[in-house]
Amino acid sequence: MKPKTILYLCILVGLLAVLGMAGETRAEDKVRVEIYGFIQMDAIGDFNRVDPNWNATLRPSKIPVGAANQVGKDGEAIFSVKQSRLGVNGFIPTGMGELKTKFEFDMFGVGPDAGKTTIRLLHAYGEIGQFLVGQTNSLLMDIDVFPNTIDYWGPAGMIFFRNIQARWTFWKREGMKVAVALEAPGSAIDAGQVNTIDPALGANVHSWNQYPDLTAQFRLDGNWGHFQAASILRVLGYDTPDGSVSGHKMGWGGNLSGAVNTIGKDKVLMQLAYGDGIANYLNDGGVDLAPHSITGGADALPILGALVYYDRYWSDKWSSSIGLSETWQDNSDGQTASAFHKGSYFSVNLLHYPVKHVMVGGEFLWGRLEQNDGAAGTDSRVQFSAKFDF
Repeated sequence: MKPKTILYLCILVGLLAVLGMAGETRAEDKVRVEIYGFIQMDAIGDFNRVDPNWNATLRPSKIPVGAANQVGKDGEAIFSVKQSRLGVNGFIPTGMGELKTKFEFDMFGVGPDAGKTTIRLLHAYGEIGQFLVGQTNSLLMDIDVFPNTIDYWGPAGMIFFRNIQARWTFWKREGMKVAVALEAPGSAIDAGQVNTIDPALGANVHSWNQYPDLTAQFRLDGNWGHFQAASILRVLGYDTPDGSVSGHKMGWGGNLSGAVNTIGKDKVLMQLAYGDGIANYLNDGGVDLAPHSITGGADALPILGALVYYDRYWSDKWSSSIGLSETWQDNSDGQTASAFHKGSYFSVNLLHYPVKHVMVGGEFLWGRLEQNDGAAGTDSRVQFSAKFDF
């Protein structure tokens, strides 16, 4: 077992012990602890192939394009338990109201752990009154438009980013909520065509984060569904290790999203997001900064993400979800031919709930990646999953 995995497990055990002792010694204050999660096994039949570090889910940006990016013969059988999740909620009375805490992780390795079944932190925050501090869903994100799919990563064009933040929800009444937050900065940079820009850049350029991202959210909930409008303002910086080359670009964006209830529990889910330099807030594809071959500087690239899904509940025992999501990026003239331009994602499923806390079902998925030069690749797969909640 890796040292990082052991560390996370020790933290979780320690947290449970502390909360358990609090529940024993302060029972009169009604301290509560909830442990929740699920075990999920995915069996995937991939008709084509994707980047092997990402074969347990379908991300259009990980689909190979052209002979230089091939990953082997078509067809792959994949079994995974990476979606399995464990979390702890704590509720502690205080003189300022109830303190709510959440600590949650799954087993889907990303970054340097991509391709591994290892602990991945999802949420770690505390909330009291109007204030929240820690890691959770960005205010730019609307988790309630994530469709009822079983693929892990989900719609490519959705705003989906859990970020470290300090949040102030200064208005919350009568189904209306308004909040602002300072969120941890960070940007994805494309070095582009090194020979066409300042030679000092190239592979040596990296993100320079001087200022936090500023996000804001307005949300309205009713018996008809919900509507959310969110925005972001950010400063995207870049420099080299010796500081000889540096610069900033302003990034901004907005996200309109919502759900409309239709028949019974059915709902239509929609989102439209657009901005300059907000790619790392989207679920898949694109970069925030890329070089401009004429000026030698950097551009904050425009990007658009959209999704439309329909969640259908045939009965208490059966449900389906069908929809399409896409990400489009305007490329700069300093990017390479293989730079990301467009990602498309489609899925449809049929899920069964034989008893409470158990779900089994199958899903068909299709994805397409189009590069800056127009070259494209596709992938199709079927996924069968079994999920056991606790």
